[in-house]
Amino acid sequence: MTMTRGAAGYARGAGAYARVGVESGVMSASPHQLISMLFDGAGTAIRAAALHMRDGQVAEKGKAISKALDIVNNGLLAALDRDKGGELADRMASLYDYIARLLLNANLRNDPASLDEAGRLLADLGETWKQIKPAAHQGAE
Repeated sequence: MTMTRGAAGYARGAGAYARVGVESGVMSASPHQLISMLFDGAGTAIRAAALHMRDGQVAEKGKAISKALDIVNNGLLAALDRDKGGELADRMASLYDYIARLLLNANLRNDPASLDEAGRLLADLGETWKQIKPAAHQGAE
């Protein structure tokens, strides 16, 4: 086995191991933890997009921003319970829509300021979410 083939095999194995770890984490996570994971994933995608934007890697930047958009639209926004959440859920939906527009603008115009603002908003929301105690544990303290 050549060194190149060994390294490629290791990379594939490491990637598979990481996917299993993520999938296992998702399968055992509470709904509250899943939302935290979505915030973390969006932040990671936005940081990657910023690096790709800085380095002029247009295709990779687009993929990273698309991933962040997918998390915002099909994860965070879709998780809102408009019936139980009322006005707060409506305001969160508007905020997620604004973040999605920032991400689209960042991609279209290569605008690092829009990307930074989207990242900051999601980071603030994610930190706030992590401070909320899940309903099942609120009475335990």
